Order: sequence, then C-alpha cells, then structure tokens
Amino acid sequence: MNTPDPATLENFASELDALREKTMRKVGSEDAAYIRRMIRIQRSCEISARVLMVAGFISPLLWIVAVLLLAVAKILDNMEIGHNVMHGQYDWMNDPLINGKKFEWDIAGDGDSWRRYHNHEHHTYTNVIGKDRDFGYGLLRLSDDLPWRFKNTWQFFTYMNLSLLFEWGVAYHELAAERIFFGKPRSHSNLPISRKALRSAFFSKIGRQVFKDYIFFPLICWPVAAQVLLGNFLANILRNLWTSTIIFCGHFTDGIHTFREEEIKNESKGQWYYRQILGSSNLRGNKLFHTMTGHLSFQVEHHLFPDVPAPRYREMAPEVETICRKYQIPYNTGRFSSQYFSVLRRIVRYSFPDRELRPDHSVRA
Repeated sequence: MNTPDPATLENFASELDALREKTMRKVGSEDAAYIRRMIRIQRSCEISARVLMVAGFISPLLWIVAVLLLAVAKILDNMEIGHNVMHGQYDWMNDPLINGKKFEWDIAGDGDSWRRYHNHEHHTYTNVIGKDRDFGYGLLRLSDDLPWRFKNTWQFFTYMNLSLLFEWGVAYHELAAERIFFGKPRSHSNLPISRKALRSAFFSKIGRQVFKDYIFFPLICWPVAAQVLLGNFLANILRNLWTSTIIFCGHFTDGIHTFREEEIKNESKGQWYYRQILGSSNLRGNKLFHTMTGHLSFQVEHHLFPDVPAPRYREMAPEVETICRKYQIPYNTGRFSSQYFSVLRRIVRYSFPDRELRPDHSVRA
C-alpha cells in the first residue's frame, strides 16, 4: 500500500483537527449528565446484584440474574466509566470523583500503573514493534515481525487463558515490562516511581480486590458464602472475557498494520493520525452494544482522539470514515462476529512458522 505524501497527510490532519475542535465545542452538560447517569446505573446494577445473590438460595434463576447483573456492573465500571475517565475525558468537569488522575477501577490492575503504560506507551507508539507492549502483550505472536518460537504453537490456548484472567494480565503488565519478577531487570528504567513502590502498589491493589470479592462479601453473607464467592468469581470471569474480546477486536483483526521504530522518527501529526487508523479497527452495533464496550467499538476514533468523551465517537465515526475515504486511507470496520473471527484466525495463523506462500493480511505501512 502506498503511503500518502506529506502534503496529503497535512491536509488529512487538518480535517481531523477541525473535526475534533467542532466536537469539543459541543462537550458540556450533556456529557456530564451522561457519565453521572452511567455511574448511577453501574452502582444500581451492583447493589441489585449483591442483594439478589444472597437471595439466590430461593431460586437458582435469581442467582443467575445476580451474576449477570454483577458482570454488567463490572463491565460498565471497567470500560464505559473507568477506562474513559482515566483517559481524562471528563477532567473538565472538575469533579474529584470523576478525575482521570485519581480514579481507581474495580479490577486487579492498579490504576496508576495502567495510566503510565497504557495512556503513554500504547497511545503514543500504537503497533510499533518493540515499543508498544500491548501488541501481543508479550505472550502472543500476531505478526511476522516477531520470530516464531515453539511456545507459539499453543498460543491459541494462551489467548484463552489470557482472556479468562485478563484483569490479572493488566495488573502484571507494567511489572513484566520492568522484569520485576522474571528475567534480567532493565539496566535503565524510566519509571517515575521506584521498583519497590511498583511492587507495593501491585500487591496492595490485588489484596484489596481479593479481599472485597472473595473474603468480605462472602463473609458478611455467611450462610450463603459459597454461592456469593462463586457468583463473584463468575462475574469477574465474564467481565474479563468481554473486555479482552472487545480490546482484541479493536487491535488485532485482519488488515491491521505494524510499524518499525525507524518509521516513526520525526513523525508529523498527519503521520501519527495515519498510523492510529491503520492500527485500529471498529465494530458495528447498536447503542447498547457501544455502551457495553465503553465505546471501544470505535477504536479508530479512540486512538485518534483519546481525550474526547467516548460517547461522542458515535457522531464522529461517520465523519472520520468520510475523511478517510476522501484521502483513500483504509477505515477498518465490520460486524462484531466477523471481526472476532478474524482475530482468532490471526492468532492461529501466527501460531505456526512462516511459510513462503502464506497469505499475510498484516500489511506493513
């Protein structure tokens, strides 16, 4: 694929900048009301789930409803609220409870650790091999930029385990980068905190999560502690599966491009926009679906405008697609089912050594 020339990319960036400015002028009371409403819905789902889970001894159906409600509450907290608030999308509200630098979400991963790695590393170096550790999470080979290793043979099962335990992968991500527990520690670290403080934050957050879901709530419901314990466990598993699936569909479908470090030297804003689009994919769906994904079903728009309130991506997406079409830049979007199966194909395809005639849909820009 031919890369647009610098002048074309400059015009491309100008149109995207204009779209962002137009959207941000609309941001205000409607967006504040939306995120506060989402927080109320999330809390209502969690409270209802906790009550119904205790009443589950009356009917297994009540218990199943409770598990599903708690999973919904955890998904909303993780994706539509936590992820977007922690990107600073609502900092303009000056609400201390909806502050991107202080918000802590209901998963095992420490919020500060996620902010350091995801907000900076992933969004700056999207799909740059050797810089973006979110590309494969250090576990999966998802392009031929990486040499095949024997462990890749069973990486489909590695992916399934990662999906089931996704919050724990998020928790460990920064420590893995610093080789805190395994491998030779980095000789130089850019961490703004000490490694001791990083380990402390890691174990502290995990301890709070384990205590809340697997000790505190079961104990205060002692006569039915086992069903509460199991319900909390299953709700976390459902949240992990949904979150990981949506994230993989936004980053690892067919047609996603990878980049080398030398390609991004002296990168212009237009080139950065171009790279974000080539490294992302969207999912089609209704309003409820988009809400449950935290609007990461609009991964293209999120990578372009990570600080814009996520519900605005729905109105921005058609305009972004039109601008891409104008400049003949691919805009990757599709049904959830087709995008997800393309992710699975990609995982399986790169499980095996490269073959000379193997079709490769991971086109390098």
